[in-house]
Amino acid sequence: MDKNIKICIIGGGPAGLSAGMYLEKKGYENYTILEKNDHVGGKCHSPHYNGRRYEMGAIMGVPSYYAVHDVEEFCGITHDGPKLNRNYKNKEGKVIEPFEPKKNITKIPQLMAMKKQVKKLGEILETKYKGYDVNGHRGVAQGRYEGFAVTPEREPVSGVNPNLKDLALPFKEFCRLNGVELTQDIWIGPFTSFGYGYFDEIPAAYVLKYLDFQTCMNFVKINLWTWKEGTQFIWESLNSKLKHGARLNSNITKIERRDGKVYVTVNGEIEEYDKLIVTAPLQYFPDYADAREDEKHYFSRIEYERYDVLAVETKPEDHPEISYYVFDNMTPERLGHLMVYYRRWRDTKDQVITTYALRKHKNTDEIPYDECRRTVLEDLKTMHNPASAVVNEQSWYYFPHVFTEDYAAGWYDDVEAMQGKYDTYYAGEVMSFGDMDETAEYSRELVERFF
Repeated sequence: MDKNIKICIIGGGPAGLSAGMYLEKKGYENYTILEKNDHVGGKCHSPHYNGRRYEMGAIMGVPSYYAVHDVEEFCGITHDGPKLNRNYKNKEGKVIEPFEPKKNITKIPQLMAMKKQVKKLGEILETKYKGYDVNGHRGVAQGRYEGFAVTPEREPVSGVNPNLKDLALPFKEFCRLNGVELTQDIWIGPFTSFGYGYFDEIPAAYVLKYLDFQTCMNFVKINLWTWKEGTQFIWESLNSKLKHGARLNSNITKIERRDGKVYVTVNGEIEEYDKLIVTAPLQYFPDYADAREDEKHYFSRIEYERYDVLAVETKPEDHPEISYYVFDNMTPERLGHLMVYYRRWRDTKDQVITTYALRKHKNTDEIPYDECRRTVLEDLKTMHNPASAVVNEQSWYYFPHVFTEDYAAGWYDDVEAMQGKYDTYYAGEVMSFGDMDETAEYSRELVERFF
């Protein structure tokens, strides 16, 4: 492709900024990134409070976040944030240690069985489901894989494996099929509490491409990365390093694609481009673009999570000594309850803690935001860490995905076949997974494939 083409990238989150970086690395410098907000980073959002930054979105990474490491190297930054740790409570607010045999004598047989099943899952993922962890979803519904390996070198890999079709099953069914039901007790912590839905509704492909075996084990061992200035700092650093940083406060009201050109109306002015990369939510693309019938059809099938975050103050005597997971509340029956609350700074009590709750499940009515907010604040009282004030709150459009029926029917293969069809390329969360590394990695692959 001509290196001088004009490329418009919609969205200044991890996917859009990474697309700019990888294009730049390949010699494409005539790109523009349009961001509707007054800041970059998307759900990597790290506001300031009492001289420090806290997290309202993404919190951490792991050593297998190779695309994020690309950004670190490009910008000359590193993961220099506070060390994380955690403990557990039940829904009554009592501290528990669910994975410690000495504290759960009666559960020793179950814990031993869980350990064996985790080992078994690791083995079958590398054998029966070879190719499961390749970034993106191309070919999975057809029983094949194609992309880049989850290794530091990220070498291209491809192959045929009919067993991969099982990844369209909800993760709960996938585990039952393979006799590893107890592994859900391990995977649920960094999945459901991080806002990605419940195992009875989410296809296993999403669970295992995000929490591939090495990534999940990094979470288990608390081998985690954080950034002193927050996850948003990663993308602020990238934005300032790019030759063309994102144009903030860009309100796109119309996109027309005709005669091999893309016309974007932004802040009332029409701009002409040759190619378009959409990293903003595809579900809303038809609201402002001349979406074709196939785009409307496929994008209307996208579902998303309602994931709510509160940043709260506590009195010093009520400040939690550590972050807590509440496994009892990570079930559809406890929808809207506090699943995890996070203490970022261990050396002071003049900082906020952040709380996380889901309020949408495939088979139940959506819980209203205000009701969920009240429930979480009541839960904090139950946890013996009542809030004295709410400092910030956010309800995220979170983890866009499709359900089993559409996944198995080849939604991803059909959408991937549309790449470039209207001088338009689709990237962002739904094309891979809704965490910062997977979206950045998909942008890398998109640039490698088409530019």
